Amino acid sequence: MQLPVSAPLLPMLAKLVGSIPAGDGWIFEPKWDGFRTIVFRDREEILIQSRDGKSLNRYFPELVDTLLRGLPEQCVLDGEVVIASDRGLDFDSLQLRIHPAASRIKLLAKQTPASVVFFDLLCAGEDDLREQPFEERRKRLESLLKPAAPSIYITPMTQDPSIALDWFSRFEGAGLDGVMAKPIGGVYQPDKRVMLKLKHERDCDCVVAGFRWHKNGLGTAIGSLLLGLYDEAGELQHVGVCASFTMDKRKELVSYLAPYRDDALADHPWANWASSQAAGAGKRMPGAQSRWSQGKELSWEPLRIELVSEVVYEHMQGDRFRHMALFRRWRSDKRPMDCTYAQLEVAPPQELMEIFPHGG
Repeated sequence: MQLPVSAPLLPMLAKLVGSIPAGDGWIFEPKWDGFRTIVFRDREEILIQSRDGKSLNRYFPELVDTLLRGLPEQCVLDGEVVIASDRGLDFDSLQLRIHPAASRIKLLAKQTPASVVFFDLLCAGEDDLREQPFEERRKRLESLLKPAAPSIYITPMTQDPSIALDWFSRFEGAGLDGVMAKPIGGVYQPDKRVMLKLKHERDCDCVVAGFRWHKNGLGTAIGSLLLGLYDEAGELQHVGVCASFTMDKRKELVSYLAPYRDDALADHPWANWASSQAAGAGKRMPGAQSRWSQGKELSWEPLRIELVSEVVYEHMQGDRFRHMALFRRWRSDKRPMDCTYAQLEVAPPQELMEIFPHGG
């Protein structure tokens, strides 16, 4: 490709904040929950680049055709690949696209076609726009993609903090992750955390049913705690992990958890997943390899079902935490059987067309 902005290019990043920034000088956008992408087009060539600089073209063949039809002949844009359903954004369907079989990808492309939501313009024709203020890049983006082709969208924006807070609460049910805040006059800085993001945060009491050793401390440091919640049938379901500990805390946890390892597998509800064969055939269970694990060591150690911890999570993806939870404290005052899905706050779905009333 012969463009003023060359691939690979790492996207500009954001740092987490606890509230909407005060004062003028900010542009707010919904935070999308998909695959971050930088799209390069040079005439008949399209590159859908992932966050880490790799090509996503083979996984989203329908987007290659869409972008060739809907984008100007020479441009570079920053955005997010998403899949929308009648329940909102579907990250599970998005993950299924990263598959080794081309025939499977082709089938999924027809069944659950993807879209791209753009929120920045880095290059238009021969103009490198990265040193232009974001406000100007946004205006050029709106001019470039108006009217947008089907499956190509521009993210909503506002300079009104009250509208941003309304998005933060209303659009969660559609699968949006929170709100972004970007400096009006900011230039584009690849791989730098110069934007701000406000994300949802909730707490939950979970059963700690097992753990994994730290990759650099096998037998001497804890890597992550395996979390569970009881469903309506009384079965303990694996909902995710928490792993944000200092190395000192990881070592301390070894002795803390030691008494709960004795005879832990005898009546463990996940005993059937303990063997490597069962784990490999399981569905998102402890120790189960998948194409997302990339060969990482995922073997786990069971704990007696006696420990409860309070954790912080952002939101649910189906019946699991979408992202890794954060450990807050032990709850010795709570029974494991009281750790159920009923305690979770579930945001009602919000129609995506509320966000894109004129979308294709």
